Amino acid sequence: MIRCSPADLPVDPATLLREEERQRCEVWTRVMGYHRPVASFNVGKKGEHRERCFFREARAAPSLAG
Repeated sequence: MIRCSPADLPVDPATLLREEERQRCEVWTRVMGYHRPVASFNVGKKGEHRERCFFREARAAPSLAG
């Protein structure tokens, strides 16, 4: 299984927020053909969502060519 880490994502210092500027973000994802908030998932589906690894197509494309 491939694991993602925050170190894999670029961080622009100009976009960082101070702690008092931060707020909760509602995350939605597509499940079974429609969009739903992750907060409404049951325990099993939340676990599946947590295990997902997101990738950039440009980084994956060279490995598909060979």
